[in-house]
Amino acid sequence: MTALPLIAHDVTKSFPDRDGTGVTPVLRGVSLSVQPGELVSVVGPSGSGKSTLLHCLSGLESPTSGSVQIAGTALAGLSGRSLARLRREHVGFVFQSYNLISSLTAWDNVALPARLARRRVREDEVDRALAHVGLTERARFKPAALSGGQQQRVAIARALAVERDIVFADEPTGALDTTAGAQVLALLRRAASGQRSVVMVTHDLEAAALADRVLVLRDGSVHSELRDASAAQVLDAVTRAGVNA
Repeated sequence: MTALPLIAHDVTKSFPDRDGTGVTPVLRGVSLSVQPGELVSVVGPSGSGKSTLLHCLSGLESPTSGSVQIAGTALAGLSGRSLARLRREHVGFVFQSYNLISSLTAWDNVALPARLARRRVREDEVDRALAHVGLTERARFKPAALSGGQQQRVAIARALAVERDIVFADEPTGALDTTAGAQVLALLRRAASGQRSVVMVTHDLEAAALADRVLVLRDGSVHSELRDASAAQVLDAVTRAGVNA
C-alpha cells in the first residue's frame, strides 16, 4: 500500500516568551491527513497558527510534541541531512516571497533543486515545467525582469519540475494582483492531481474555496472542516471561529 503524502497526529508547538519566564502555545494538538491528489487549504483568524502549522507539517519547524509523517517517513529523529534529503525527494515549496535566486535565470531557478540534490538536470523536465506555467518565452530572464505573478509562476514550476508527493504553499497569492493571483491558484489547483497533493495556507477565502477540503484554525486547533465549500461558507466558518475565539 502506498503511504499517504502527509499524516500529522496531535501536533503541538510552543515558543518561549520574550522574558524567558514561560512559553506561549501556538498549536494545540492538531491532527490531519492528506490524500493523494487532494488540495487542502488552511484558513483562520490572524494569529490562529496557520503558518506555524505549515512549517511543522513540512519539516521547516520541529513540533514541540506530536508526530508528522511525509510519504510514510516520520520526521521526528531525522538528522538534518536526512530531513533535507526527504524534503528534496518528496516536498515542494511555494512561498509568498517567491524565494528565487536573483542571479539565476528562470530556467536555472527551476533546475536548482535537481542540482542541489546532485541529480542530472533533465532539460526536458525544466522546459516542460516552464511551459506548464506559460513562461517558455521568459525562460532566460532573471527575476528582476519578471513581474510578481511571473516570479511566483517560476516558483511553482520549480516546485513541480520534479514529481513530489506534496507541495506546501504559504500565502502564495499574498503579494499578487487579482489576475496574477487567479493564474497562480489555477496552477496549484491543477497541481493537486494523481499522487501529488497540495496544502495551502491562505487568507484569501476565494482561494480557499478552490480546495477539496478547508481546515479552519482557531487558537491553534482545528475549529471546523469543510468539504467542497463556497467562499461564503468559508467566510462564515472563519467569522464564527473569530467570534468564538
